[in-house]
Amino acid sequence: MDAVTTPLEDIARFLRRLQWAAVALFALWLLWLLAPVLTPFVIAAMLGWLGDPVVDRLVAAGRSRGTAVALVFSVMTVIFVALVLLLVPMVQRQIVTLVESVPRYQQWLVGTALPWLEARTQLDIDRWLDVDYAVAMLREHWDSAGGFAKTVLGYVTRSGSMLLGLAVNAVLVPVLAFFFLRDWDAMVERIAALIPPRHLATATRLAKESDEVLGGFLRGQFMVMLTLGIGYAIGLQIVGLDLGILIGMIAGLLTFVPYVGPASLLLLGGIAALVQYGDWQHLAGVVAVFGIGQVVESYWLTPKLVGDRIGLHPVAVIFAVLAGGQLFGFLGMLLALPVAAVANVLLRYAQERYTHSRLYAGDTPSILLDAGGPQGHESA
Repeated sequence: MDAVTTPLEDIARFLRRLQWAAVALFALWLLWLLAPVLTPFVIAAMLGWLGDPVVDRLVAAGRSRGTAVALVFSVMTVIFVALVLLLVPMVQRQIVTLVESVPRYQQWLVGTALPWLEARTQLDIDRWLDVDYAVAMLREHWDSAGGFAKTVLGYVTRSGSMLLGLAVNAVLVPVLAFFFLRDWDAMVERIAALIPPRHLATATRLAKESDEVLGGFLRGQFMVMLTLGIGYAIGLQIVGLDLGILIGMIAGLLTFVPYVGPASLLLLGGIAALVQYGDWQHLAGVVAVFGIGQVVESYWLTPKLVGDRIGLHPVAVIFAVLAGGQLFGFLGMLLALPVAAVANVLLRYAQERYTHSRLYAGDTPSILLDAGGPQGHESA
């Protein structure tokens, strides 16, 4: 039977819980207050976490920790610099092409798409949708956004303190990432030493599960997104689409949401093919790129890079990123996925504890199968 608690013990337990709640609220307030300062540290910590498994493999292969860290850090730096040098000019050219193509897309929408839709649906779309006004508003706001971007850029270039902050973060993130990468195992051991021994096994299990969930999504799904984005962009360029690189990158980035990435490739790529060429051959080329991408993803990329590791549900990912950005800005978006992964693991653990509790199972005995034979034994 459960021990009977006195009113004083109940009050003491309530006060302890109230104290922990106050500590949690204070930590959240401090996180919100220090978000601009903590951002480079969080970025560097995530880079260190991503590179630590590779460092451990190199150490296990016989290299020293310092040599392994230097190799991984150098490779990460080269990859980042190469991506920036390649992607920034490419994306800039694609955006310029998109802006220049707006009149052609408007003409196709008004002269081809809407009449075809009206003929098939017998709806008078012009009566409730003023396309010319919508396009004019889009142009006006596009120009406003461009003017706003120029204003912000001018302010940044004139503001010495902001430039100094950007320069400091640009230098600070690589330096911090190197130290996180070098000392990651030591920091994990120090944190583990602070956990009470009676809870160490449970905390270790939950930490490993959280690492698997987050690692399965970030490491595996990121590689799937990157590979598909490059493949889609190359395929659409072969088809001959002027905006093929931009559409391929968008479809690759949206791959982590089931059906959204492929659907965006078909929709945007199909519209671009119809506007630019207006024939079924190029539209068939877009469908072929879509089909090849789906086959490669389903039968090679996802089994090879993600496997059977438990990933986060796309709805949870989207909600976590949006909620984190709303609450803590850019820092919240960075912390959203780790927090969501840990919360996912804790919820599963709570469900497991609940299903084994007396509240769920009651006082009836459960049958446990003996590993040594087909027969089981009863346990209360």
